[in-house]
Amino acid sequence: MIPLPDIRAAAARVAGTVHRTPVLSARSIGDRAGVELHLKCECFQKTGSFKPRGALNKVLSLADADRARGLVTVSAGNHAQAVAWAARRVGAPCVVVMPTAAPRSKLDAVRGYGAQIVLHDDRATLFDRLREVERERGLTFVHPFDDPTILAGAGTVGLELLDDVPAPDVVIVPVGGGGLLGGVASAVRALAPRARIVAVELEAGPGLGPALAAGKPVPAPRPDTIADGMTPPFVGELPLAIARDAAVEVVTVTEAEIIEAMRLLMTRAKLYVEGSGAAATAALVAGKVVAPAGARVVAIVSGGNIDPDRALGALVER
Repeated sequence: MIPLPDIRAAAARVAGTVHRTPVLSARSIGDRAGVELHLKCECFQKTGSFKPRGALNKVLSLADADRARGLVTVSAGNHAQAVAWAARRVGAPCVVVMPTAAPRSKLDAVRGYGAQIVLHDDRATLFDRLREVERERGLTFVHPFDDPTILAGAGTVGLELLDDVPAPDVVIVPVGGGGLLGGVASAVRALAPRARIVAVELEAGPGLGPALAAGKPVPAPRPDTIADGMTPPFVGELPLAIARDAAVEVVTVTEAEIIEAMRLLMTRAKLYVEGSGAAATAALVAGKVVAPAGARVVAIVSGGNIDPDRALGALVER
């Protein structure tokens, strides 16, 4: 687990720079599952996702010399934007290795924050390309999901949601590499130990479930999906250990279930979210997460970065 003092220290470090995002009630959606549903809206965070919490905590924790050398990271989008944004905040150079097929809106945002992008065609070897760039340029690597300082920053999501919804019965978290899950699970287990924690991953590209079964990170499938934020090549070792120790439940959702949740969040909650951001709600609405009648459920809406044309196309097609 990430120690609670580390998460509280991260909250103090990033306070006043990142947003304290709202928790909104979603009665009409919750009624479908017979629960009291609350949405933790990280789609309103700086850069449009939860990622700046960990990125800024990491960048501010680095030695001046490490920042001065420049930062490098790898990401399909949200972490890329967050590190580029954090680097600009401290005046550090930043290079981001991104897949060539990353959403145009995310590529444009990373460039807009002043980072240099290195495009790479093969998603399966993105981390290999990252290591080449890191060595060639002598940069400081900011890991997207397998670093305790990154996870401590992500854990501030858990602190906030527990302030707004004390003693939740269920907390539902989307999972890709596991950074958000690891941070939130650490906070929830420390402050609301009786709560169920449910991780949601793609049915077509699971990483956490197979890793838990194998007892170690394993390569995850990389499907073509609207939830591109949930397709890292593997789940991190630290999030995996936390998921095991925190007794995290794991469920999967389909592409159709995610798109239906996006539609519900847009029409009922007036939230414009990306596929990954809708995954936790999708698991509840699709019956993958079953809770007693009236249970207090928090679904984390992890981000809102999606190309408008792709979002509208998926919703209309559905």
